Amino acid sequence: MVQYRMTSALLCLSRQLSAPQLQPDLAAAGVRVLLVQREITNLVQNVVIHAPDVVIVDNPSPNSHWFQAIHILAQSAPCPVLMFTSDTDAGAIELATQSEVHVYVMNGYGANRLRSLIYLAQVRFRHVQAQRKAFDEIATRFEERKDVDRAKGILMQHQQLSDDDAFRVLRSQAMRSNQRLGQLSKQVIQSAHLAEAVNRAGQLRMLSQRVVKLHLLVRADVQRAHHAQLLAQSIQWVDTNVAHLRSSLSLPTFGDLLDQVVTAWSLLKDALTHHDGATAMDAHAEALLQGAERLTANLESAGQTPPLHVLNLAGRQRMLSQRYAKGVLQSMDQPSLTPLTPLAPSAPPEPTDVLAVLQATQQEFEAALTYLNALPLRSTAIQEGLREAGIAWVHLVAAARTLAPVQGRARAPSLDALAQSSESLLQLFDALAAHYEHSLDMLLS
Repeated sequence: MVQYRMTSALLCLSRQLSAPQLQPDLAAAGVRVLLVQREITNLVQNVVIHAPDVVIVDNPSPNSHWFQAIHILAQSAPCPVLMFTSDTDAGAIELATQSEVHVYVMNGYGANRLRSLIYLAQVRFRHVQAQRKAFDEIATRFEERKDVDRAKGILMQHQQLSDDDAFRVLRSQAMRSNQRLGQLSKQVIQSAHLAEAVNRAGQLRMLSQRVVKLHLLVRADVQRAHHAQLLAQSIQWVDTNVAHLRSSLSLPTFGDLLDQVVTAWSLLKDALTHHDGATAMDAHAEALLQGAERLTANLESAGQTPPLHVLNLAGRQRMLSQRYAKGVLQSMDQPSLTPLTPLAPSAPPEPTDVLAVLQATQQEFEAALTYLNALPLRSTAIQEGLREAGIAWVHLVAAARTLAPVQGRARAPSLDALAQSSESLLQLFDALAAHYEHSLDMLLS
């Protein structure tokens, strides 16, 4: 035997005269009443629990709380709403309409019209939902179109593609990955945003070491004017990157890490301004380095893609080049600069042991350089950049070794070579990091 499903209703009653009558009238009309509630509180909760086909409200003069509850219902658990009332005020009618009351019946109800009014509420509800769905689809397509245009712009800028070529790249990748074009475009935008953040945070690591290196070169009177200018530019570079990260990152997610960077930088900047002692200055630089390291690592983890790891690793080479040159300058007051040998992994150096830090820095730099050279993620520009970086690193280490046996003015050529090779390494790896940041592997990952 075929079982036909009855229409179900949830009642909200506050009209004393009709409250006893409405429920039996609904039963006579073939409507199953699931729940009767006297107040509007818990309306959404009860609708979610009982899932009625229609909500029927009987209230002679509903106030703003009733309309607010019905509006919340429309936003969170939409269903047809039929309201019987005695209020003929135009303001109440407008509120009912804005709150998505689908049928607003004034001056009570008639039992003979209940089924038709419930059906009318259901039809209007389906019409409103269909309109909302159509509007949402249009809005989604519009947003996706904006995302596609933004993603094309990113590819055009970073890959030197034409508008048509950028679109073909996106379309081909979307087909290969079985994604909508808008979905892939959003990923390209997010990848570009995250890659830029990783690169900028990685630059802060490098700058923590560079500013101390440049300060030591100025103090040693090595091309004083030139290195003083580079120091001022480095200070501005940190300020610019911190401001950009603060405006572009999610502060609830990364704000505490960024605050640590800002605090450490403020102390280091004051130390540079007031020419504090080398020990205090280096301690602030190490605090900035550690803060930037934590921020960069967390940004890389947020992306969880191999290209971000490669970008982070390549960017870290900038810091190691500056850390090595800084350490060499700090070690000039020590008796000798012995040949640098790798440290045992179980015995990390103390920060105050300059020679041990130099050894560890050299070991880490050369291991990372070997790893980067072995990666398949290499364009012609990246291959050439890694080759030049390898040569510049050899020059930096050679300049460091020639400093140890000489004193006084005889050190000037080696100091110049040290300064130039460390800056060359910085520029090479900054360019390499930009290549990794803007690569197709990164943007389409």
